[in-house]
Amino acid sequence: MSPSVAAVPDISGADVRIYLDPTNERTAVTRSLAERPASLDGKVVGLLDIIKPRGDVFLDRLETLLNERGLRTLRFRKPTFAKVAPVDLRHEISTKCDVIVEALAD
Repeated sequence: MSPSVAAVPDISGADVRIYLDPTNERTAVTRSLAERPASLDGKVVGLLDIIKPRGDVFLDRLETLLNERGLRTLRFRKPTFAKVAPVDLRHEISTKCDVIVEALAD
């Protein structure tokens, strides 16, 4: 997760930016990016809707664009955006898809 930024006015009225880390880690953890394929040709693209408002609209459009390019897509949906995807859903995605797009729209 990335830190959130809150703008809070100080006593002079100027905004002061405060960075909030939702992970509660005492020391910053360095994470590397997952390896990306050079091309999507021949890949199955998973589209994960976390059920935030309008995420499905984004995924519908993305699915149309990917299908027009001849790519195969599979749709998935989390039961709630408030929790991590269940283990069985994560397993299904990892066994059926080469790449995944997660919709975080609001």
